[in-house]
Amino acid sequence: GLCLLVLRLFIGVHVFLVSCALPDSVLRRFIVRVMCSVLGLFVRQSDPRLRDVNVRVYIANHVTQFDHNVINLLTSCNTPALNSAPGFICWSRGFMELGVTGSRAELVDSLKVYSSHRGNPPLLLFPEEAATNGRAGLLRFSSWPFSILDVVQPVALQVQRPLITVSVADSSWITELLWTFFVPFTVYQVRWMPSVPRRAEELSEDFALRVQELLAMELGVVSTRLTAADKTEHMKRLRHTSLLPFAPGSQPLAARPRMPSSLTGVAPEDVRITAMAQRVKEVLPHVPLEVIRVDLAQTNCVDTTIANLLEGRVPFFPESKEAGADLPALSTSQAAAASGIQGSVAVPSSKPATKQFAKSPVERHLSLQERKRALYDYARR
Repeated sequence: GLCLLVLRLFIGVHVFLVSCALPDSVLRRFIVRVMCSVLGLFVRQSDPRLRDVNVRVYIANHVTQFDHNVINLLTSCNTPALNSAPGFICWSRGFMELGVTGSRAELVDSLKVYSSHRGNPPLLLFPEEAATNGRAGLLRFSSWPFSILDVVQPVALQVQRPLITVSVADSSWITELLWTFFVPFTVYQVRWMPSVPRRAEELSEDFALRVQELLAMELGVVSTRLTAADKTEHMKRLRHTSLLPFAPGSQPLAARPRMPSSLTGVAPEDVRITAMAQRVKEVLPHVPLEVIRVDLAQTNCVDTTIANLLEGRVPFFPESKEAGADLPALSTSQAAAASGIQGSVAVPSSKPATKQFAKSPVERHLSLQERKRALYDYARR
């Protein structure tokens, strides 16, 4: 892999120079496509006759950082730069700079003006706005690409690669390029689908959903309602989990907290579970630590474990009566804070609650509901 990487870096420079020197034509696409096969990039297309020369907007699913370059090897098209800063890097990656830095409405207006000139190549847009591995489902399509013109042509894209996944989460385009040069080959399969016109009085959101369903059926995946923002939030949570105090490799050795002697020789996974269990224990001090650890081993999420314990999905016995007795007092202060001063932080009351076990099942049930509300309020804060 390292030998291929070094060799292909030199060849890649020549491919870049050739693609910049030659004008956009069938000859240029053929030469660059042959040279890309030396780099391990093989492009196949199905049903090329279905490609409509009159369609001005292509809609494709997003798998890798180089999807627009691959489809550009088959037909002339331009992809506007959405998240890349304008400059040499943006131009060298094959994006089209429109000079629009405002809202999406301004971008749509610029693309409408661009598409009105018949001499310009068609637009290639990725409504998912974020790359996935293409094996589970499609992210929810944004509606702005479908408000440019009334006819679009879907393009189904599938990528296969041995040993390494085709889309490494939270990696840059440079990392993806190095992995592409490292592995023996990467196969891009492009399938052209019939063009889809907008129905009468159909909203852009409905139009986007209909095209998303067609692409999902063609690819054999699920059409989800998750957006690119949901993926970004998910990656933030993964980074936060990896930066826990007891997570291995998260901090320098001098800055790491000293582990207790009881954790010496414990596996890294057990240390991480222990750190997460301590966080749950701070919120639910009356729950035994062993019960928390068992549930964390299954959920691997602090919030889910707290919800399971509060909602009674995980049975347990409180460690002491004092811990359970303090909860009604906490509930009283939380209720006062909620009905009194909005936005203030409630201070748990120091008045001890009764320690007598209620004889009536109704009273015990009410006490349980009161404690659950108190724990919910405390956990939210």
